[in-house]
Amino acid sequence: MDVFAADWPGICRRIVMAQRRIFAEVVTSEERTVYEGVGEGGDRTLVIDRRCEDQVFAELEKLAAEGASFVAVSEERGEVVFGDGGPVRVVVDPIDGSLNARRTIPSHSLSIAVAEGDSMADVRFGFVHDFGADEEFMAIRGEGASVGGRAAQVAVGNGRLEVVGLESAEPEWTLPAMRALAGNAYRLRVVGSIAITAAYVAAGRFDAFLSLRPCRSVDAAAAQLIVREAGGAVSFGDGDLTAAPLALTARYPMAAARDDNALAAVRAAQSA
Repeated sequence: MDVFAADWPGICRRIVMAQRRIFAEVVTSEERTVYEGVGEGGDRTLVIDRRCEDQVFAELEKLAAEGASFVAVSEERGEVVFGDGGPVRVVVDPIDGSLNARRTIPSHSLSIAVAEGDSMADVRFGFVHDFGADEEFMAIRGEGASVGGRAAQVAVGNGRLEVVGLESAEPEWTLPAMRALAGNAYRLRVVGSIAITAAYVAAGRFDAFLSLRPCRSVDAAAAQLIVREAGGAVSFGDGDLTAAPLALTARYPMAAARDDNALAAVRAAQSA
């Protein structure tokens, strides 16, 4: 079975429905702050992380039972081979914004990307669901991006950056970036989910976004395609997209913007 012939929007939406039920069952911060070991990504695993990831893998197992071969790359389980494996990667973050989810802050997301190889440039399908707004962002390479079923388009540039999103925003990391953005950005926003924040660039809500410490492939793989298909620009460190691997161990600074000039401005702040 050709993995790319699968109904990926339908698969992702079924996962969203299953995850909604989990969040409805576990509603308080105390209930959500239950850990069970350390995931393959290196972070302590919340029970809700594992339960949400189980819903993703239930759908992937159905796909494999139909004859599909691929490698899943997921925050908690690491790399899991289905069928004969092969070059196709399904890159999953079952909860991007786990701290938000744990503290019952609404902005957290499901992120799923499907790639024909092992780099960001190889991603052909990207899906991000923002549970706070109950909003879907999606892109298919060469076919554009959408938000809530409508075409997504980055903001039109007019010089100064009006709204810039920051992520991985530990206090000690923010001060140099804020000084570098002074006079070039009107307002800063911290959402708490890399996937959502980058998707907001694609939707024209943010002019740009930067992560202030290296992010993982599972955080960024889907959203970066959504930004590019909406007409925006993306960077991962100093290399191009082909130099940004989808391996779980990979780490790289990410920036996204409405155009190349805006991207250059936030990349300068990122390296300040």
